[in-house]
Parts: sequence; C-alpha cells; structure tokens
Amino acid sequence: MESELLAPTIPAAKVSSLFIYPIKSCRGISVSHAPLTPTGLRWDRQWVVVNSKGRACTQRVDPKLALVEVQMPPDALAEDYQPTNNSYMVLKAPGMESLKICLSKQHEVTEAITVWEWTGSAWDEGIEASRWFSDYLGKPCQLVRFNAEKKKNPLIRTSSMFPNEASEVRGVDPNYVGGQHRTYFSDGYPFLLLSQESLDALNELLQEPIPINRFRPNILVEGCDPYSEDLWTEIKISGFSFQGVKLCSRCKVPTINQETGISGSEPTETLMKTRSGKVLRPDAKNKNKVYFGQNIVWNWMDSSATGSGKIIRVGDPVYVLRKVSSAAEAAA
Repeated sequence: MESELLAPTIPAAKVSSLFIYPIKSCRGISVSHAPLTPTGLRWDRQWVVVNSKGRACTQRVDPKLALVEVQMPPDALAEDYQPTNNSYMVLKAPGMESLKICLSKQHEVTEAITVWEWTGSAWDEGIEASRWFSDYLGKPCQLVRFNAEKKKNPLIRTSSMFPNEASEVRGVDPNYVGGQHRTYFSDGYPFLLLSQESLDALNELLQEPIPINRFRPNILVEGCDPYSEDLWTEIKISGFSFQGVKLCSRCKVPTINQETGISGSEPTETLMKTRSGKVLRPDAKNKNKVYFGQNIVWNWMDSSATGSGKIIRVGDPVYVLRKVSSAAEAAA
C-alpha cells in the first residue's frame, strides 16, 4: 500500500542520542553530532574483525566483542577532519593492553573478505592488530578496514552501480530500496533508527529492563508514540531526507548483555509474543522473525538538503513526511 503523504509543521520527535560503531560488533560510541555520509554516520562500521577464512566475526558467535571499547580522536567527527600520522583509534578490552590503530597509515589490500552476501577487498590493519584480536578471541583473526580507496588496476572489478567510482562498493538490497544506496560493514543498511518510547514499552513487559545498547541503533529519537517508527517511510531530520526501508529483524545480539558479554533469553522471548511477524504481519512471510526498529537510508542525492554542513545532532527535529497506517503494511 502506498504511504500517506503528510505536510507536517510540528516535529513528530527529536533526536535524543546518536551512536557510531567503528568496528562491527564492538562497543559503540555515543556522540553529540556526526557527519552524514552515503554509507552511514562517519566512521560507522568501517572496520570488521574476520576469521582465518575472511568471514566477519560478530557477537552472534563471539560475544566477547561486546567488551571491546573503541575510542576515536576527539575531533574525528568534525566535518572537515583529516587524520594525521598521529591520529589513532584506540582499543581496550579486559585482560588486554591497549591497541592503537593509525587512521592515516598506508594499507595492504587483502582479498576475499566476506560480510553476509558480500565479498570484496579490504585494508589489512597489520600483524599487531591481528595478534591482538587473535589473542583476545582465542582463534586466528584479522582486523580490516573497508577499502574505499580509488583502485588503479583496471583488471580489478568495479561496481556497475557506480561506474565513475573505482572504490570497493557494497550496495544495499535492491529488493527493498533502489538508487545508489550503500553501506560498509553493517548487516545490511547504513542507518538503524529506534525510538525511546519503543524501548520503554518493551521494558514495561520485561522483569529486568534493558538499555538501548542491546539494539545498537545509530539514531535514537524521542517524543513519539511507541513503535511509531515502524510506519515512517519518509522523514526529515534537520532538513536531510531519509527513507524508511524495512522493519529491522533482530538476531541473537539483543540477548547479549553488552557489559558482560553473557547472553540470556530476553528480550527475544518477549518480542516473540509481541513483535513477531506472526503478530505484526499475520498475512506476510517471516512469521517467526522479531522486529524492533527501522532500517533507513539517507537520500544523499537529494539536492534539497539544507543546514550547516552534512551533520545531524542530538536535539534535531524529526518530521514525518510519509507513513503507512500499520506495521502490517510496512516492508520487512
């Protein structure tokens, strides 16, 4: 069903928190503002830990990743920031010495890195990083960064989606959203949006309330009804247009305590009763999936974007321009 077109004059919500996750499945960073890029908030999921076969390591198999703390330089979220030879990402974890990753070093390219359905090249962060994660996880590992550099070798494949760009590209699922939308090492989409009211509604059903870090959103909003974000198909945040793509189906990660790395049965057990496909979308497939939050993309090709630079901030108003009438009509 086509979404309803609205002409809002009052914000439906406001941005209450922003989070970036520089290394996939490692601890996130709460920030007051962040530059927008086509692949997500700047620095988000630019790195991933991979095993000896080049496959992504995530909390689903390695919950200890939740305990890896990531620190970025204080000015790394300035819109015009350019790392120098003294710019480092610093990693800390229980029982480990700190690890410093230079943000401006020259990288060797490593091939056959796989995240879900995508396989491509990435930048190897070197032997010290490999040893650090191998020791921490107890198996051979490698830390790699998404290869966003222009390639000089004409024999190396380029993307037909971006014919004028020779960097590695990972597009989103074209079955859900068209255009030139892309991501780095996120599960599938560049942004995840949630509302505080949805978390509050869930916590009312749980014996032990859980924090928002279980769901790893990029954009947390407040001031709307619970689960309103299910319905939003087009929103504006501080003048920037975002498209609601699909309800986010949740895996094992929300059951993992992000402070201890220990998993339990909640909130999935409760979500199965209240937020499963069977409950929300009884006439559709995927009845045994649970949904919490909305995957969104930034319409970065939209020239109407306004504001002082491509930055969103905590406190920015959220306007809903289009929405469907129920979760049953939302893509999932």
